[in-house]
Amino acid sequence: MEIPNYWCIRPMSSPYKFMRLMLFFDLPMNTKQERRTYTRFRKYLINNGFTMIQFSVYSKIFPNRSSLDSYLIGLRRNMPKDGSVRVMAVTEKQYGNMLILVGDKTIQEELITDDPMVIL
Repeated sequence: MEIPNYWCIRPMSSPYKFMRLMLFFDLPMNTKQERRTYTRFRKYLINNGFTMIQFSVYSKIFPNRSSLDSYLIGLRRNMPKDGSVRVMAVTEKQYGNMLILVGDKTIQEELITDDPMVIL
């Protein structure tokens, strides 16, 4: 009986391996400076690969937990001084189980997945 060589088998990507960082924020927008701070933070998120799920709710996908943790270090340096910013990390599997009660997925949510090949 021959023992199979498992070293040559390429592991399939698991939905538990990929992580989503959910970012929720509520920033004051009463003065011109506060609106400027809000705009800068929102542009920072978009330029760094976040997609808007709803107003003030953004999401970004990471290949694993360690890359998400190292990204959080840089994110903390770009936080606004006032307001409320919260993050929550979930697996791609947990994110995929999210229920949409009213409305549909955004185009960006349809395109950005853990699948390494995207057809446009």
